[in-house]
Amino acid sequence: MSAYHTPVLLHESIAALAIRGDGVYVDATFGGGGHSREILGCLGPKGRLIVFDKDEEALANAPDDGRLTVVHGDFRFVHNFARYHGCEAVDGILADLGVSSHQFDTEERGFSFRFGNAPLDMRMNSRAGLCAADIVNSYSGEDLERIFRLYGEVEGSRRVAELIVSSRERAPLKTTEDLGRAIASVLPKFLEHKYLAKIYQALRIEVNGEMTSLERFMKGAIRALGQGGRLAVITYHSLEDRIVKNAIRDACQDKLLTRVNKKPILPSEEEISSNTRARSAKLRVAEKL
Repeated sequence: MSAYHTPVLLHESIAALAIRGDGVYVDATFGGGGHSREILGCLGPKGRLIVFDKDEEALANAPDDGRLTVVHGDFRFVHNFARYHGCEAVDGILADLGVSSHQFDTEERGFSFRFGNAPLDMRMNSRAGLCAADIVNSYSGEDLERIFRLYGEVEGSRRVAELIVSSRERAPLKTTEDLGRAIASVLPKFLEHKYLAKIYQALRIEVNGEMTSLERFMKGAIRALGQGGRLAVITYHSLEDRIVKNAIRDACQDKLLTRVNKKPILPSEEEISSNTRARSAKLRVAEKL
């Protein structure tokens, strides 16, 4: 396991890929590289692994291995990049959709409200233009309400948006402390952290275009798989799980995929006790017909 990030459902997801030693596989979310190292350990000398990540800091963890191809980019382009690197059909694709522990725990990345004076950033790709501060300071009240409602399922999302708009009229919101102070009056007593987590989730999803990327990834992944190839996706909240579940369902109806597990695979109590970030994880697996 990497100190950068503890991989979730590691053994279950690797087993789900049914890896062949000479196969071609994709880790669409490299992160700390825990899943990728397990895949490489299952591959023989003729096997191949393509890894994706938008975060340059994550890709710095990539091992020096001739079987490994590294792509600094959005996994929404999985099909195009697989073909570009000479793979017309791959044997398995894994995506772990969670934010890495490193991203949450690095103050200057601004992914967590645990750090009082962190910049409102939340970009997975530090070269991307839009950050969370841009959103809270420039989006209209209506657009802020929309993203909090759709991406965070925040109760009272309109009031949150109004407080942000009112606060930024006095001074721009630049830090996690600024945002927390702006919306302090609506934070429910004893549930502040849970409420803030939803707001931060909504902002992060908007900053990184996560839902659009996931929808395009699912389509591209299904196209990229060869016959008998496996798709394994780990989700962490209802919005992304719904997209994955519906994409697999539609592909099954079109006779492109068949479900390997009818119900999602969940982490064991033992894994949750050792890694609390695994508690909401769901693994869905399908196979290309």
